[in-house]
Amino acid sequence: MTDGYVISDDPERLNLDWVHQVLSTDTYWAPGRPKERIVQAVENSICYGVYDDSGRQVGFARLITDRTVFAWLGDVYIDRAVRGEGLGKRLVAHILRDVEAMGLRRIMLSTDDAEELYRKFEFEGLDSEGMTWMQRLWPDNL
Repeated sequence: MTDGYVISDDPERLNLDWVHQVLSTDTYWAPGRPKERIVQAVENSICYGVYDDSGRQVGFARLITDRTVFAWLGDVYIDRAVRGEGLGKRLVAHILRDVEAMGLRRIMLSTDDAEELYRKFEFEGLDSEGMTWMQRLWPDNL
């Protein structure tokens, strides 16, 4: 990126302390999530970090996929100090290029506050295929 920000899927670059801090304290979907569970999730996903020109991590996202048919995009987070600079859009666009290169059939996500962002990338509601999407939830497992 020409403005000094870099997106990388290199797991060695991730600052897991920062990822744990922001996900467990500054998100509606993972409040209180223990660091051990975040580390395990990172180990079992393709993770993306956004870094400023000093190397400090300012963004994160996780892609869970079989690399053939399906992916789930989750834990998309941009540091409050740099929100409004278009980094969320760049991060999602970068991930979607990777997903398209895999030739996947479907990518899904869930959001309570960023629907407009994802609609810009052609995400749409689930009613379009006439299917019923279902879940089973274990609410005590943060």
